[in-house]
Amino acid sequence: MPGALRHTGRMRLFAAVLPPAPAIEELAAEVAQLKRLPAADRLRWAGRDSWHFTLAFYGEVHGETVPELSERLARAARRRAPYELWIAGGGRFADRVVWAGADGDRPAMRLLADAATAAGRRAGLTMDEQHRPYTPHLTLARNRVPGLDLRPYATALKDFTGPAWTVGALALVCSHPPVPGAAGTQPRYETVGTWPLGH
Repeated sequence: MPGALRHTGRMRLFAAVLPPAPAIEELAAEVAQLKRLPAADRLRWAGRDSWHFTLAFYGEVHGETVPELSERLARAARRRAPYELWIAGGGRFADRVVWAGADGDRPAMRLLADAATAAGRRAGLTMDEQHRPYTPHLTLARNRVPGLDLRPYATALKDFTGPAWTVGALALVCSHPPVPGAAGTQPRYETVGTWPLGH
């Protein structure tokens, strides 16, 4: 974790599962089709290098907390076995977000998300205490146009199934905000550390 220790300010952090290249390639081909739908150019599409499944969102974390958070995430990863996952289906959050879903060992994914949340809490972070069910999703596009109907995108994703892979690691990711005033720029994601599952 030497990269994380260099940070002394505050970082916007989350724990995530990062899909491998073959899964990204299949999804990118599907997204290329989605971008042909009417009004697709009015959405803000996430770049493929930013695609991930968030397990736990930590918000703004001081650099001094990162070593302890990292140690607790390493411990959480050791206690969870690798599991099978694939990107499948999709939907929308109202008319704000288009997302792709996941299938496979979703109970294992939920347990890993719970463990990542507990790691943050034990490191002294204030975690969201709402007990809503964890639903793995990968954000594809955001909508800022009032009245734009996202149902066609959700419908188009309904039957999508990507290649399966074995989730073998838990990642801690830092989100860098878009450049202020630069139209169309996206957040940039930096992997701060990864820990193998079951080791």
